[in-house]
Amino acid sequence: MVFITEDLIRRRAEHNNCEIFSLEEVSLHQQDLERIEHLDKWCRDLKILYLQNNLIPRIENVGRLKKLEYLNLALNNIEKIENLEGCESLQKLDLTVNFVGELSSVQSLKHNIHLRELYLVGNPCAQFDGYRKYVVATLPQLKWLDGKEIERSERIQALQDYRQVQQQIREEEATYLLKRARERQEEQSKSSAQQSASQQVPGRKPGFDGRWYTDINNTLPESAENKENCPEVNPGDRDEKQEDDAFWQQPSHYTPESRLETHRYIEEKRKSKEGESEDKKKVKPGRKLITEDGRALNVNEPKLDFSLVDDEENHQFILDLGIYRHLDTSLVDVDVQPSYVRILVKNKPFQLVLPEEVKPDSSSAKRSQTTGHLLVTMPKASEFLQKKRTISSTVKSQNSTNIQNSSKRIEKLEVDPKAHSFPDVANIVQEKRSASPGPIVLSNCKPKDVTEEEEDFTDDSEQSIT
Repeated sequence: MVFITEDLIRRRAEHNNCEIFSLEEVSLHQQDLERIEHLDKWCRDLKILYLQNNLIPRIENVGRLKKLEYLNLALNNIEKIENLEGCESLQKLDLTVNFVGELSSVQSLKHNIHLRELYLVGNPCAQFDGYRKYVVATLPQLKWLDGKEIERSERIQALQDYRQVQQQIREEEATYLLKRARERQEEQSKSSAQQSASQQVPGRKPGFDGRWYTDINNTLPESAENKENCPEVNPGDRDEKQEDDAFWQQPSHYTPESRLETHRYIEEKRKSKEGESEDKKKVKPGRKLITEDGRALNVNEPKLDFSLVDDEENHQFILDLGIYRHLDTSLVDVDVQPSYVRILVKNKPFQLVLPEEVKPDSSSAKRSQTTGHLLVTMPKASEFLQKKRTISSTVKSQNSTNIQNSSKRIEKLEVDPKAHSFPDVANIVQEKRSASPGPIVLSNCKPKDVTEEEEDFTDDSEQSIT
């Protein structure tokens, strides 16, 4: 049994940003719902409500929806029109293919003065003689009934024959209600008999609701020709097939109980088949990413477009993986290894072997804000090794030079100082000091007088000329 929950309504309100209090339209069709609830409290602003193709037996909990304009309850188990007086803005009501037999219940729609369209086709009341005249005369605000426009002449004729039609409808309605009472009684006796049969027969399991739907002893025997042509089957499968055939071949009335029983039978069969398929289904082995000898393989399980660019100028590889634009980043996992890169996209592996080794610790990954692609930048490890080698060679040369210099200095220290070719400056200074001990006295040198030099000099210009 499925209930109307807040999570269900929020999932159906994606067009309204999952906000339910301001929701004006919601579709809850084909949800196997068996009751209308919570909508009058959570969604007060509803204007359109789709509840078709469910198992709802009664109209309820919609009286507070003052703004509701369209209510679709087609293909349900409704037997009476009720609890719609509070829907002041109701303009269209669809009750196609239900079990409405109390046609007099349409009088409750007199309070819905804005009601313009009503659909009752496929209900037992639509088979009554004078059905259309009765509805047209009872609801003067209607413009369309079962998709057919109500003309003025038709309304006048319905009002003239209203008393006669009303009496006829009451008689047919009473007959139908007696029939429904017998059907309910038969259904109750049938269910009690099936429950007692399930208790008396050991070794047989009841159905999903503890009831038996078939009697295998009443099934028709198979012919010899069919036995020859049919392949061998397990006894359990044969019993299940016989039970299934007997259920569908068994005559039954089209009632809300039979529809509910059929739905539950189909649902139980579906669940049992899903359980068997899950049990028999073999676990799919994981995709092989690494060989036994440790060699990585190229894998593209998510089938994404990609490109690997060798950026020689910056000494790095750039991987552009075309993941989905609206995919959440939490569903993407990146793992960079020296020889390959692995990316899990929704648990589907994408693995690419790199042409050269890279540095995982220096790699980075980011999403493009425009395209949503994943860009993985992986620096090459060869550049790091080359720099390391250059640095190590420089260190080695410096160390060797230092060692040679130290060895040379050691050789100089080992030479005899007496055999040294350079003179000992310290000894020379000491010898001079020993030859003239005491302080050095500077003598006063009297400069020559210029006049004396002039006296000694004779300038005989004439003699020199001759």
